[in-house]
Amino acid sequence: MAETKEQFSGRAAPELLAAMRSIAQGKGWDFEATLEGAMHEYVANQSADKQQPDAVAHFRHSLERNRRLYELLAQ
Repeated sequence: MAETKEQFSGRAAPELLAAMRSIAQGKGWDFEATLEGAMHEYVANQSADKQQPDAVAHFRHSLERNRRLYELLAQ
């Protein structure tokens, strides 16, 4: 059974579109498949952040708590 697709239009920075087209061409994919893959990845990443809010909050707190150490290590 064929997957149903919905057409939409949007706007993006020309350099972003050029990068997406370049990626598509490099992988031998069409632009629409590349864009859809990027959208799937974005949604998955956003969902992962929402599923683990405690882990994300802990990570941010750890970064803030150890900021001075990271600054010293970077020197």
